[in-house]
Amino acid sequence: MLPPAKRQIVKVENETDRPQQFVFVLLNDFTLLSFAAAMDCLRLANRMANKTLYTWKVVGEGGDTVRSSTQTVFQLEGDLEDVHRDDVVVLCGGRAVHEATSKRLLAWLRREARKGIRLAGLCTASYSMAKAGLLDGKKATIHWENQDSFSEEFEEVELTKSVFTIDGNRMSTAGGTSSIDLFLQLIASDHGEELASAVADQQIYSSIRTDQDTQRLSVPTRIGVRHPKLSQVIQMMESNIEEPISPSLLAKDVGMSTRQLERLFRRYLNRSPKRYYMELRLQKARNLLMQTDMSVINVALACGFASPSHFSKCYRAHYETTPYRERGTHASRLSV
Repeated sequence: MLPPAKRQIVKVENETDRPQQFVFVLLNDFTLLSFAAAMDCLRLANRMANKTLYTWKVVGEGGDTVRSSTQTVFQLEGDLEDVHRDDVVVLCGGRAVHEATSKRLLAWLRREARKGIRLAGLCTASYSMAKAGLLDGKKATIHWENQDSFSEEFEEVELTKSVFTIDGNRMSTAGGTSSIDLFLQLIASDHGEELASAVADQQIYSSIRTDQDTQRLSVPTRIGVRHPKLSQVIQMMESNIEEPISPSLLAKDVGMSTRQLERLFRRYLNRSPKRYYMELRLQKARNLLMQTDMSVINVALACGFASPSHFSKCYRAHYETTPYRERGTHASRLSV
């Protein structure tokens, strides 16, 4: 058996008599990684400082149990109750955030927000915050899969693609390991960079990101191809879904002929620029169908289709079902 490692104790800054309390609110189907990563930062901060800097409790609607994204059931410590104005409330969302955002949760959020508390949303929980009107006029982020639907529904929120955002007393993360980045930032602000770095070292987390880092991999990394002009064209496509740009204009903007652009896409992606662009538009359409209540006609327009019939034809060719059936199937799965 290995002897126990000698614990490194970090001298902390800004020590206070009262530990900072975090109230984690678990929504049904919450993303386990985001929640666990955040809580472990607090645990390690206490361990590395050799004192209780942070405390926490885990609550949720009903106060009984809640299921995580892994289908593991967690026992809650309490229902949605009044919190102290100095507490930090952390909403933990997941794939089913729309269904988990109940009227009771929204009323509770609005009531507690009037106290001036700090409120954070992990993964998709910024949806719940926005639905409660608590992100109006503020910067926020959300998991990249939910960006399209979020921006359509909450035009008054300044949505970013950052791994996390802090805007006044509102915070949000993009999910996954971005919880670590946010909580390391909070620990550094509370008790100094040395403690935050010690926590990161314990987690073997060597690439600490800031709110200036974007959540998605770069285009070359995502497509597995490092060709500057190809990456530039794909970025233009992703930024112009509602009003698609013709292949000839895309080629002209990067200093190529249309034929050269065709060859470039065929060589590296085994499809034409037109086909690749169509797949991007259809992916956005599918996200909107699954995550919003937008009509099929409005989804079609938001994805650059001039008519619902053309949209339906393209959608069926790619997904082997119609937009209407897709939405109906998704709704029936949620009701089970």
